[in-house]
Amino acid sequence: MTSPVGLHRVLEPVGVLPQAAYRLDPSPAIGPDEVRVRVERLNLDAASFRQLAEKHAGDGAAVRDEVRDIIAARGKMHNPVTGSGGMLIGTVDEVGPESPLGLEPGDPVATLVSLTLTPLAVTDGLARWDGRGEQVPCEGHAILFARSIAAVLPAELAPGLSLAVLDVCGAPALTARVVAERLAAGRGVSVAVIGGAGKSGSLALAAAGRAGATRTVGVVPVPAERDRLVAAGLADAVVLADARDPVALAGAVSGALGGPADVTVVCVDVPGCEHGAVLATADGGTVIFFSMATSFAAAALGAEGLAADVTMLVGNGYVPGHAELALGLLREVPGVRALFEARLAAD
Repeated sequence: MTSPVGLHRVLEPVGVLPQAAYRLDPSPAIGPDEVRVRVERLNLDAASFRQLAEKHAGDGAAVRDEVRDIIAARGKMHNPVTGSGGMLIGTVDEVGPESPLGLEPGDPVATLVSLTLTPLAVTDGLARWDGRGEQVPCEGHAILFARSIAAVLPAELAPGLSLAVLDVCGAPALTARVVAERLAAGRGVSVAVIGGAGKSGSLALAAAGRAGATRTVGVVPVPAERDRLVAAGLADAVVLADARDPVALAGAVSGALGGPADVTVVCVDVPGCEHGAVLATADGGTVIFFSMATSFAAAALGAEGLAADVTMLVGNGYVPGHAELALGLLREVPGVRALFEARLAAD
């Protein structure tokens, strides 16, 4: 008997949900409410890829071998250091008669749930991947549960471009929701996005502007990213700061906005940015953490130590309508598309 949340696929330890499991069963035979997807490309989340690349000093072959070994050992892509995974695109192979996902065999899809809870088997040894970019061409299959989420890929967009956008589509949706809620309550809505030139950061800036933010600032660590973000026109101001330096970060944000941000969105893939984000946020403001490199203990204890009256939200990757909103921003905001296409070309 299958479980809508995938309990029947957990091999060890028994009794936990698939995301918390050490090992899943990725066998291809599906239950009545499952879907099997023929995998074509994985997208490793930024924090996981950075950790692997730094561990192996940029040796792509070593990165590839470790990703392959993680999938083989765990039946899913679940980085044991960062605790994160990514997502995938592929083609629906088979749909169980009781699946509620509305998918049909042959549909090109992106999974909108983490690889850390998706049963996955790779059959080509990742032979077509050089280990030097977040997107991983591969062959294999994945299993979706009744409670999984997937989106049919738009025909007019290149699959790699859709994958890059859908990998981070929770960020703009939650940013837009927070901005709209503050506006409705008559509260200030200046927005700082830390990591504003990245995938989730650029979408968050665009979403904040569309939702009515009064002023936006993008924070980036190096001049090259500053120049790209300025050219994209997604923020009212772009500033240079190391997000791991709390005082410098808070000073840069306050200098650009005339004071701390009402909403701070953290979209960087390095640890140690929690205290700066809190310090850069006004009392009564909101910090949204979209980075899998975040230490939530450090965020909570840091806010306590600073006597900071801020609301801290964990971006869990899902907001109703998130895929449609992110793809709409890609289609309608030229600066977003330019940044994504440049990033894919560089990879």
